[in-house]
Amino acid sequence: MLIDTHCHLDMDDFDPDRDEVIRQAKDAGVHHIINIGSDREGNIKGLKLSAQYPQVYSSVGIHPHNADTLNEELYKELKMWAGEPKVVAIGEIGLDYHYLNSPKEVQIEAFRNQIAIAKDLALPIIVHSREAKEDTLRILKEDAEGVKGVLHCFSGGPDMAKKAMDMGFYISIAGPVTFENAKNLREIVKLTPDEFLLIETDAPYLSPVPMRGKRNEPSFLRYIAETIASLRGVSLSDIERITTLNAMRLFKIGEIPEKGEIAYQIRDSLYLNITNRCTNRCGFCIRFHTSYVKGHNLRLEREPSVEELINAIGEPKAYKEVVFCGLGEPLLRLEVVKDVSRWIKEREGAVRINTNGHGNLIHGRNILPELQGIVDSISVSLDAEDEIKYEEVCKPLFKDAFQAVISFIKEAKKYIPHVKTTVVGVQEVNINKCKALADELAVELRIREFNVVG
Repeated sequence: MLIDTHCHLDMDDFDPDRDEVIRQAKDAGVHHIINIGSDREGNIKGLKLSAQYPQVYSSVGIHPHNADTLNEELYKELKMWAGEPKVVAIGEIGLDYHYLNSPKEVQIEAFRNQIAIAKDLALPIIVHSREAKEDTLRILKEDAEGVKGVLHCFSGGPDMAKKAMDMGFYISIAGPVTFENAKNLREIVKLTPDEFLLIETDAPYLSPVPMRGKRNEPSFLRYIAETIASLRGVSLSDIERITTLNAMRLFKIGEIPEKGEIAYQIRDSLYLNITNRCTNRCGFCIRFHTSYVKGHNLRLEREPSVEELINAIGEPKAYKEVVFCGLGEPLLRLEVVKDVSRWIKEREGAVRINTNGHGNLIHGRNILPELQGIVDSISVSLDAEDEIKYEEVCKPLFKDAFQAVISFIKEAKKYIPHVKTTVVGVQEVNINKCKALADELAVELRIREFNVVG
């Protein structure tokens, strides 16, 4: 399922075949569409569309091009429209210094006033910013505290994206990401964490490749999603799930899955989430700021049984590998790991364990011989170059945990065919020293990007 978070179905371009366009969007997997208001007439038409079509929602606002029309009467109308049941945001609002169809000072006043409506009604804002980075960020910082929103059809640089995300704003990607010369935008796509990513068409504008030259429409959203998936090295279904969840959370559309998943697929691997408990309290760990990985809710209400995990797996050979990796440390549930792994191996599947290396500490014995023959590979989180740094970054519950991790890696090589270590690329950790330590241990080291999980 996809959600087009920004299009203009109210525009005259769609008058001849609007019904067909909406039907084709649904056939293409676009289940929800947010129609974005930009002037008085467009807002009125958008409200009628959202009343007529169940899958269409409205955002009401005055575009910076039309900021000089925002008089007291229109401002009152906006506040009235914003209270309608299917209005999910205020927008598109913001600043456009490229054309200057309205003077800068008029745009700024209109921007501030419409943010105030959003704040009063607890609605998110949809922000247009073109060649106005500094003023956009300044106004958001000064006026939009506590307001959520999105920078639509993002065209800024990494610095602007980071500052916007630091304020809690999403980054929305449109058709230009499919253009071969969009190198800067493609880099933004790679750098944006999952939890801040949205997609849109901005139809009828900015048709993506391979539809350039044609009128853009919501059904073309799939081309944008496919390009983003390719750039981020994930599947189309991953991008669908991630961006749909984000849109649901921001705009309060649809029902967000509240039950934690015990088996979840990313690319061609199946991951098993068997516990949320962990013996480390790493500051960079995703479990301290979200329950979601690649759009999957991993916050368990209870720990699953062996039978539940087996039923959730289905056919192990359908996946490249089955990985024990969730919000917690899987080796806390050693017997479950062993029972499920045996079952997978009996069915010719491949097993990997992602662990913090505390298994022997947890159980007070060398557990690695028990994994021989039922685990194909193990990935151990090293996450620091020495004991002092490990205590600082990972905050382990055990004493002498770092040395225990080193011993675990050495011992794992005796029993597990493939052993590697990982480290998160955070400023506190000396990556070069970690590489030297991995070389000394004769194991591969993989650098995990901070804020990139799964």
